[in-house]
Amino acid sequence: MKYDVEFISFRGSIYSSYLKRKVRFRWVAPPQYGEDRKAFPILLMNDGQDFAPLGLEKTLSASFCSRAVKPFVYIGIETNVHRIQEYGTAGSADYKGRGKKAGAYSQFIIEEFVPFLKETFNISERSEDWVFCGMSLGGLSAFDIVINHAGIFGKAGVFSGSFWWRKAPYVPSDKEDRSRIILDAIGESAYTNHLKFWFQCGTEDETADRNRNGIIDSIDDTLDVIGELKKKGYRQPEDIAYLEVAGGRHDLPTWAGAFPEFIRWAFSKAQNITS
Repeated sequence: MKYDVEFISFRGSIYSSYLKRKVRFRWVAPPQYGEDRKAFPILLMNDGQDFAPLGLEKTLSASFCSRAVKPFVYIGIETNVHRIQEYGTAGSADYKGRGKKAGAYSQFIIEEFVPFLKETFNISERSEDWVFCGMSLGGLSAFDIVINHAGIFGKAGVFSGSFWWRKAPYVPSDKEDRSRIILDAIGESAYTNHLKFWFQCGTEDETADRNRNGIIDSIDDTLDVIGELKKKGYRQPEDIAYLEVAGGRHDLPTWAGAFPEFIRWAFSKAQNITS
């Protein structure tokens, strides 16, 4: 009797000497993974424990069947109670001491997890084929790792990113608000012509408007990040995509709704990933 395989999936774990714990992950690949000798592009995602709430089984199945999307391997990296310390910006914790282990998490990704994946699975060695995404604080983490390791990654996807992460409390008189850590991280990073960025915000991500300019902080922070990237030489829309979801909230259903569009952007067959 014939049957169809929609995807291949398993869960596993790897011990990290940097994080001093086992890190669980979920691996999902299209049905042709075992038959196609060609190395697959890869999507890493922070907060992999949200696989089910994000409806990614359905989203990935549909993507694997789409003729418009390149076959790719998805790997969701699960976090735990240490999330607030392991996610953030590797160069500095925030002014409240959150993100103290973000440097160790970055080392885990770059020095342990990526080599493990390349040694174990049929995935591409090309940085242009490596995409890293995340939601909220996980989005900040993914973005920070990508801009600091362009030799490994080609694209970053950020859903409602926590770009408010700061080294000092907000001061209303500080018009440029340079205490947001990620702005200096972008400024100190090297421009790399193959890097691409995708950002999503919801118009109802929050109600806070600290500078009282009529734009909620989530959108304001994301637009400032885009502006900083443009200063480095990245172009919009060639290198930078921005999706603003009307009525979108800072929650899993909103991000789930945006995920198919993100996948189409990241793995579209219509254009080469390096274009």
